[in-house]
Amino acid sequence: MKYGKIILAGGNGYLGGILARHFSPLAEEVIILARKPQPTQANISTLVWDAKAPGDWTKALENADLLVNLCGKNVNCRYTPENKKEIIDSRVIPTELLGKVIETLINPPKLWINAASATIYRHAEDRPQDEKTGDIGYGFSIAVCKIWEKTFFDTETPNTRKIALRVGIVMGRHDGAFPRLLNLVRWGLGGKQGDGTQYLSWIHEQEVALITEWLTEHEEIHGVVNCTAPEAIKNKDFMMLIRKTYGIPFGLPTPAWLLALGAKIIGTETELILKSRWVKPQILLNSGYQFQYGHIKEAIHDILSINQ
Repeated sequence: MKYGKIILAGGNGYLGGILARHFSPLAEEVIILARKPQPTQANISTLVWDAKAPGDWTKALENADLLVNLCGKNVNCRYTPENKKEIIDSRVIPTELLGKVIETLINPPKLWINAASATIYRHAEDRPQDEKTGDIGYGFSIAVCKIWEKTFFDTETPNTRKIALRVGIVMGRHDGAFPRLLNLVRWGLGGKQGDGTQYLSWIHEQEVALITEWLTEHEEIHGVVNCTAPEAIKNKDFMMLIRKTYGIPFGLPTPAWLLALGAKIIGTETELILKSRWVKPQILLNSGYQFQYGHIKEAIHDILSINQ
C-alpha cells in the first residue's frame, strides 16, 4: 500500500524511529511532531509542537492517512507524586489536544492509532487476557492506562477511525527492555527474577511497525487491539533462553526482596519486572495477521544477530 502522509506525534523516541524508518519508503512524507527541531532525513521531517496547545503543526494533520500518537513519559521510574502527575499528564494532555484538533479539520486523518499499554490487564498466571474477555487490573499503572484510553475514546472523531494499541514489552536491538536484560546476562545475573513464574507478553520492534501497517489496511478493525506476540513466556524460561542463545551457561537469580532494593537504587518499580503479563492478540489473529516474529526464540536470535 502507498501512503500519502504519515504523522507521528511524539515520534522522536524509540518506537517513533522504528515507525518512521518503516513507513518512509511507503509514504510520500513522514512528519514527526516533536518538541525540538530535527534535521530532515529523506522524506522524514519534523514539526515543532509543545503537545499542549494548537499551532502551525495542526495544518499537517489535514489529509493524513495515518496519525500515531506515541506521547508519554517513560514509566521506568519511581512512582513519586511528581512522576505520577507527569506520567498521566504526558499521555492525557496530548491525546486530548489531538482529539480537539481533529474535530476542527476538514479532512482529518483516516486512522488515528493511540499508543496504549498491555499492562492494563490484571496480573495473570491462570489464562491469557484478550480484548474481549480480559480482566482490567488495579493499581497506579492500570489507572494511568484507563484514563489514557478514556480520554482517547471520549473524543468525537466521526470521520477518523480510532484504535488504542495495547503494546506489550517491546523487544528491540538498541532500546527497550531487551538490552537491559542482556546486560544482566553478560554480568552473570541473568537468572530468574522473583519466582520466575510471571509471564512476559512481548512484541518484536519490527512487528509493531508491521502491525501498524496491517491496521491501516483493515478498515473493519477499530477500538482496542492487543499488540503482543501470540506466545507469552515465563520469566525463568525467557532468561534461560537469552543465556542459551548468548552462550552464557549460568545466571544468578534475583529474589523479590533484592529486586525491591535494586529498584530503589536505580529509580524504578519492581512491578515492571514481577507483574505477570499474559496477553493474547485475539483481534489480530482473527483478522488473519501472520506474525513474522511469533516465537520468542526467533525474536531473540534476530536481535542478538545484530548485537553481536
